[in-house]
Amino acid sequence: MPRPLRVIAASFALLLVTACNSASSGGSTPSSVRGVTADTIKVGGIVSMTTASGYSKKDTDLGARARYDRANAEGGINGRKIEYLGAEDDGQDPARNLAAARKLVQQDKVFAVSPMSSVTFAGADFLDAQKVPTVGWGTLPSFCGPAHLYGFNGCLVPTPGGTLNQTWPEGLAAVVGGSRGKSVALIAGDNDAGKFGIRTFTQGFKAAGFQVAYAKAVVPATSMPSDWSAYTKEILRSGPGGAAPDAVVSVMQTPYNIGLFTALKRSGYKGVISDPTDYDPGLLAKDATKQALDGVHVLLQFQPFESDSPAMRQFKEDIRKAAGGKDVPLNMHMMTGYMSADLFLSVAAKAGKDLTVESFQQAASGFSDTGTLVGDRALPKGQKESFGCGALVRLKNGRYEVAVPFTCYPPIPFG
Repeated sequence: MPRPLRVIAASFALLLVTACNSASSGGSTPSSVRGVTADTIKVGGIVSMTTASGYSKKDTDLGARARYDRANAEGGINGRKIEYLGAEDDGQDPARNLAAARKLVQQDKVFAVSPMSSVTFAGADFLDAQKVPTVGWGTLPSFCGPAHLYGFNGCLVPTPGGTLNQTWPEGLAAVVGGSRGKSVALIAGDNDAGKFGIRTFTQGFKAAGFQVAYAKAVVPATSMPSDWSAYTKEILRSGPGGAAPDAVVSVMQTPYNIGLFTALKRSGYKGVISDPTDYDPGLLAKDATKQALDGVHVLLQFQPFESDSPAMRQFKEDIRKAAGGKDVPLNMHMMTGYMSADLFLSVAAKAGKDLTVESFQQAASGFSDTGTLVGDRALPKGQKESFGCGALVRLKNGRYEVAVPFTCYPPIPFG
């Protein structure tokens, strides 16, 4: 081929490559941005859908899907639809959690992971190192500090120098008529999350004026006890003068709580019982479960489903659509997924059309909004402390009722 023709051919080929790259990136997003095209943003999740105890957070996935569906129905985020791949099941196993994170990034090429909800987060360092924006339930220390990890309601278990959410201690103080002269027993599973929970809640309840009579992370995390008597005997003698404490607080999951609470009631305990997980109408289908949870005060870190705010009505409508038009029983895991997705979408929208990890991080560094289902949000504040809001609901006669309304409390320093 004569040289002029070769030059023309090479130039034409270059134009074709340039045009293709421009078409695939919308002319504004570099083709190297993982999980982002001109039309889509690819997102996946990591959720404990199956566990050895039977406890499941599977509805976290439905909640996230409901929020992403609405975003897509409204035109997407700056013109891009969310391609939600669904959630990987980590089975509450650290190795599977890390494997799920690697799969989503290295195989599926997601831009972000949202939601992430588990009692283990072995994939945290990997996701942060790979610069993957990750949003989930900030009940683990990994959500407190790393640059790319965000709790949908902030950092709930901070490192020294951070702050503690006082919703639970202050809410229970209201329930028992004031904390002065009142004692509380705290019990958790023998794992990292349980030990850290005992540490933080011990400080929080003391700061609220309670006497912490018992605080142990001693329940086997991998095998649920068949006999709870050893635990209940120690708890019921832990109060002042060997009496029962005024409140028993469990930092454990539903199957454990059912066993513990049943044993406490059979022992004649008449004090306040509370936990952070059993806000789920589906649990009331079995009489034994209903009896075990009757009277229990459950900590919420979002507006109760019984509220009638515009945001709550929107949440219920979105869940119904995602469930195929069916009225499904609502639970807190749906809210966890929904609000994880909501925070990701809100920051991504602020990042603008040119979505990159860098633009997302820049948007997050000055992000704030108000009046959400988890209260007022702000970043990067949320990577050091919680948003400070919550409520307590009580199960009574087979129905949940609001015991302490959704309120925002000043946090306390954690040390």
